[in-house]
Amino acid sequence: MTELYCGPTTDFLDEVTHNRMAETLRRAWFDDRGFDPSPSEVRSWRNSLKALANAVRVAALTDHGILLEYQLPLSSLRIDALITGTDQDGRPGAVIVELKQWDDAAASRVPECVVVDYGGKPRDVLHPSAQAGQYRMYLADTHTAFHDGAVQLAACAFLHDFIHDDGSELLSARHANLLGVHPLFAGDRLTDLVVFLDDRLGAGGGMPVMQQVRNGTYRPHKKLLAHTAAMVRAEPTFVLLDEQRVVFNAIVAKVAECVELDQRAAFIIRGGPGTGKSVLALNLVAELSGHGYVAHHATGSAAFTNTIRQIVGVRASQQFRFFNSYLNAAPGSIDVLLCDEAHRIRIHSWDRWTKRRADDPDRPQIDELLTVAKVAVFFIDDLQAVRGGEIGNSDEIEALAKEMGADVYEERLSVQFRCGGSDGFVRWVEHTLGIRRTANQLWAGDPNFDFDVADTVEELEVTVRAHAAAGRSARLVAGYCWRWSDPDDQGQLPADVEIAGWAMPWNAKPDKTRLAPGIPKSHLWACEEGGLDQVGCIYTAQGFEFDHVGVIWGRDLVYRGRRGWVGQPGHSHDRAVKRGVSPERFTELVKNTYRVLLSRGLQGCTVHFLDDETRDFVLSRIDTFSMHVLAAAEEAGPYGAEGFPKSIC
Repeated sequence: MTELYCGPTTDFLDEVTHNRMAETLRRAWFDDRGFDPSPSEVRSWRNSLKALANAVRVAALTDHGILLEYQLPLSSLRIDALITGTDQDGRPGAVIVELKQWDDAAASRVPECVVVDYGGKPRDVLHPSAQAGQYRMYLADTHTAFHDGAVQLAACAFLHDFIHDDGSELLSARHANLLGVHPLFAGDRLTDLVVFLDDRLGAGGGMPVMQQVRNGTYRPHKKLLAHTAAMVRAEPTFVLLDEQRVVFNAIVAKVAECVELDQRAAFIIRGGPGTGKSVLALNLVAELSGHGYVAHHATGSAAFTNTIRQIVGVRASQQFRFFNSYLNAAPGSIDVLLCDEAHRIRIHSWDRWTKRRADDPDRPQIDELLTVAKVAVFFIDDLQAVRGGEIGNSDEIEALAKEMGADVYEERLSVQFRCGGSDGFVRWVEHTLGIRRTANQLWAGDPNFDFDVADTVEELEVTVRAHAAAGRSARLVAGYCWRWSDPDDQGQLPADVEIAGWAMPWNAKPDKTRLAPGIPKSHLWACEEGGLDQVGCIYTAQGFEFDHVGVIWGRDLVYRGRRGWVGQPGHSHDRAVKRGVSPERFTELVKNTYRVLLSRGLQGCTVHFLDDETRDFVLSRIDTFSMHVLAAAEEAGPYGAEGFPKSIC
């Protein structure tokens, strides 16, 4: 259901006057989702819509259309109210009205945000003018009714319980740019809101405009696609080489063919850590958007997607989504979907946080991703699943795509761009962990990649900080072997990762925003300077790379003589991994976790083991003679210990 209510404003006024509107919305919500909205939501409708009805009545908007709880295309977000009409020159228009019951707000350290108290818990939230403005930009960019000004679109916020106060944070000078474009109206300044609405909609004729909006479809404007292409292309690290370019060209050509002939196709791009899957995916977003195709990039990682959104900016960010964004999307509504880290695809798009609605289809998430796009591209490493609910598997994707009638194309990326270009290091890690047999049974060293074992965690931290001080990117990561606490009342992170008197906090939880100065949000831990003072977990590190990575290897995975690798759930604090899996599956997932953590470094990796027997086993898999020769060559200069070039040694 696109909206919970639509109709002429006269009917809206009648419903509110007779106190029926909140119940009408409640029934529509239940019919749409299969469960009731919260009592607070119903109270909000009852209070806010009375205030809005008063404004509509005073403005004499009696020949207009109104949509309530209008859902943004391909999004779960809803606009409180959208009123339609025409201006005095006969131009069709619509006004977004964001409704709030706030009576004030406090200053926030986060740009474009204010602090609001929710049940005794202060939270950083978008300033209402910023929220209304983003809704306006999203609709203008993605909804055909608003392309090129077909329907003029404006936005404002109405805080009906707020008494105008020039000293309020809501009207602070630091929000002047927002307020100038998307004004905020206080409850005691109703006349100002009436003038705003009358200027844009005062000539009436709103019902045909409302139908024009309802009949519109999701289709990003070409200006948005060009903007996204420019933003991604402006990032100098997104460069393609050799086999990446071959795969890139093949996908671009197939998208053009499928869109022109209305055909369907699926690509499965296999590649291990550091083979450039994400770089390829991002370049494809830029190239395809630049050609006017509707291209989305999707992942299952909040940290990775939010970091990309930070890079490309607010406007382009709507093309970067999550796997669960397509639950009820129309088939073929986008041209190409680039599924990065497809091994993180889950069983279903609903979960304990996103309830299943009454009309949600009972189909796997892979089905949704294949259905929404003419061409679906899956970038996958079958050995990177690290949670029990992650079921992305290349064989399953291929089988379902063929069953749905799509042509399937497979490519493999093998050139290593991480670990100093040493694919041998990744193969050695896989062999040592018993993930798969490779020719790299022993690590013999590589002049382009530094691997070492730290005797203490203090030594490990010193190593990581030394690399950072030298201007290189470096981070400390660990297995999920310690509790992960909320920040305290001052926004400080508790030092949960404790090892023999040494302690450091985890990175912030994904849903925590009111953090002390210098502490980055979860999704910015990998790129902001303050991240050096926290330990990263698998969920914030996966998908990222650093010049040097320091890994704390906990007791959730140990090596035991004839038994081999043993997963120890009792030492894990990751309930998502432990819940409902066999001991064998737990061990497999934790192996994958350490494979991911060990392969985050571009130039080096240092590890500290909490378990001595595990450390000794890993050390036994290192060719100390070759490492000694390599070290001697390094000290001897450009011609090595025996006068040969280093590449020979």
